[in-house]
Amino acid sequence: MSFRLVFTCEVCGTTPDELTQGSIERQLLHARFGQYVDCYPEKWLVWHGNGIYGRTLYACGKHRGELKSFVRRHYGAIGWHPWSTETYAANPPEDLDQARRRLRHTGPKFVAT
Repeated sequence: MSFRLVFTCEVCGTTPDELTQGSIERQLLHARFGQYVDCYPEKWLVWHGNGIYGRTLYACGKHRGELKSFVRRHYGAIGWHPWSTETYAANPPEDLDQARRRLRHTGPKFVAT
């Protein structure tokens, strides 16, 4: 059985073109929390709440401001993430997995004496 993910703008209900659809689908594979993500070429904005910041929300290029306003109004008192002015690229850097491995191994080292 085949299936297709359908993304719609939270404000106007439009769907992305095929290239933007693929960009949105690829970025869903990465663990994100409290981040705004740009998905090109139609310049969609995706809010990854995932936890206390609610569900993942989508906005087309015309309604990016409305999405940020909604997120800040509803989740802005909880933490700093909704107020971030930085947006991230849909595809994380190639060395993301390598960076995660380094973080896991940089904790305190205990040596038995």
